[in-house]
Formats: sequence, C-alpha cells, structure tokens
Amino acid sequence: MPVSSELRSQVMQQAQGMLALQVAFVGVANDLFLALHQHGPVTAAGLASVTGLDAGYLERWCDVAFATGYLEERAEGFALTPQGDAFRSDLPDSLWPIAMGPVMGGHMADRAASCMRSGERPGEGVLSERPLLAEFFGPMLETRFGGMFRRSILDQLPLYEEIDARGGLVVDLGCGNGWYLRALASRFPQLRGLGLDGMPVNIQGAQDLARSQGVSDRLEFRLGDLHDLQLDEPVSAFVMNRALHHVWERREALLQALAARLEPGGSVVIWEPRWPDERAALTAPPLRAMAWQNLAEHVQGNRFLRPAEIEAALEGAGFGARTLLFAEGNEAVVVGTRRG
Repeated sequence: MPVSSELRSQVMQQAQGMLALQVAFVGVANDLFLALHQHGPVTAAGLASVTGLDAGYLERWCDVAFATGYLEERAEGFALTPQGDAFRSDLPDSLWPIAMGPVMGGHMADRAASCMRSGERPGEGVLSERPLLAEFFGPMLETRFGGMFRRSILDQLPLYEEIDARGGLVVDLGCGNGWYLRALASRFPQLRGLGLDGMPVNIQGAQDLARSQGVSDRLEFRLGDLHDLQLDEPVSAFVMNRALHHVWERREALLQALAARLEPGGSVVIWEPRWPDERAALTAPPLRAMAWQNLAEHVQGNRFLRPAEIEAALEGAGFGARTLLFAEGNEAVVVGTRRG
C-alpha cells in the first residue's frame, strides 16, 4: 500500500519544524537573536560588523532565518519577528533551549544507530565529542529548569531556610554552570555552597557567573570527582540535579560516602526526570522526549530512574526518604534525611 498524501504531509511538517529549530540553534550559538534585538533593523553586513562574525555565513543565515519566520525584512535591513525574539538569550523564559534538541538529538541518533550494531556504550564522553553542545548544556538546564526551581520547588524545601539560618554548606555534585547554587545564594544570604564538576568549562563558567551576580564570596566551584570527595567540613546538604542516573551503578558506595560526610540530620536532595511506572504513559506528548532521551542515556551507559528506586537506595544507605513531584508529575525531587 503506498504512503498516503496525508501521512507524507504530516511527516514533512515535522521535518520543517526540525529544520527551523536547527536554524534557531545557529542563531543561539552565536547570540544573533540578542544582537538583532539590540541593533536591528540591520543588514547582514551590518550584523557582521557588530558581531565580528563572517559576513558570508551571516548573509545566508539571515536568508534562512527569514524563510523560517524568525526575521522580517524592512527597508533598513532585517528585524526580529515575535517568534525570533522569543529565542533571545537574555529572556528568563527564552525558547532557546528547545533549539538544542534537534542538534543534540542528531548527534545522539548517529551514535545510537551505530552503537546498536555492536552493543557499545561509549559513556559520558559522547557529549564532549561536540564541544559546542557541551558548552551550552549547563546554560540550557538553567534556562529550562531555573524558573521552576525558584517558583515551585524552593518553597517545598524548607531545609534550605534552616541551612541558611546557621550558615550551613550545600554541596552540588555535578554542578554544571552552578545555576542551582547561585539561585540558593541569591535567596538565602547566609547559605554557603560548593560546586563540584568534572568539566573545566563548567567550573570557569560557574565562577564567572557567581562573580557577576555578586555571590562569589559564599560560593566556590572546583574540579572534583563524585567518587573521591575531598571536603574540609561536614556538609548540611548534598544536591544532585539530573546527576544520580549518571552514577547509578555505583550508587551504594556513593550514598554511603555522602552519609558519612553529612552533619547530623543532614540531607541529600536528588532531582531527576520521573521515569513512568507504565510504558503507556510515554505516548503523552511531554514524555515522548523523555523516551528519546532515555535511548541517548543508554549510549552514555545510563538510564532514567523511578522515584521508588531512588527512595529504596536512600533508605538502604540510612536515610529517610520522601518524593515531591512537579511539572504535572514528570519531575521528581527525592529528599533523603540522614537518620541518627
């Protein structure tokens, strides 16, 4: 039976959407949407002058950004449409993280397709194969989840107010660009933070952002290994944001090490995507991306977790555990409190 014209049209529309997001990613990676907001209307040559980017590439990018609806043409040059304006990097609820999806997805699809033939699982270095993606990964998480953290999650975690009252220490394992600790330090003036990450680009970015936001006096960021913690004092809380599933195979030793370094009554706060209990839930539009991401995680040697699994692991390491759900139940924050 031949492919119907309706089905062909549907798939072509999906392809056009992916193409548009690839165009947006090129603009995001070079901050072109913000430059156009600040300097537009502007010609491609004028945009090259203010950004220092190659004029030939910019002329062709402006053409395709016009074709995909991000730019409109005026007598003075190109200007952002409302859709293009929504990708500006300075907007707190910017759409720019969405533009990373097709580009990162294309890389991971290539790796998954080839590794499926051999069973190879190359590990965490897969993301580093694309340095530009690695550079934007931390800022992407901050833009996607920072608002949710400040608006919805923080008020449900009174432990941070208690830590702030005594000037306690929060350690972020796999801190990325430090967004979680910077959000805490901005809200709680006595709370101190230490961020550990294995990527130098993340540490440098976190330090620069902490200085620019005036919280570097209470925050420290340094290269560190989650499995070899070098700490100078007892910790009030360890936090892991989308990090536990990366070290799940070594969870018992890790959680025991965290418990040993916590002050009495200290906590572990683990934020993970909530893998559903039933496969049928994956057909819901918000979870389709999670199903795809879980395939990409397999390439890296990981898998997404159910909250019950995390609670069981925490309780086995001597914690009392409870789960808070956010984003229509698709995000789980599991809080483990050290017993005794």
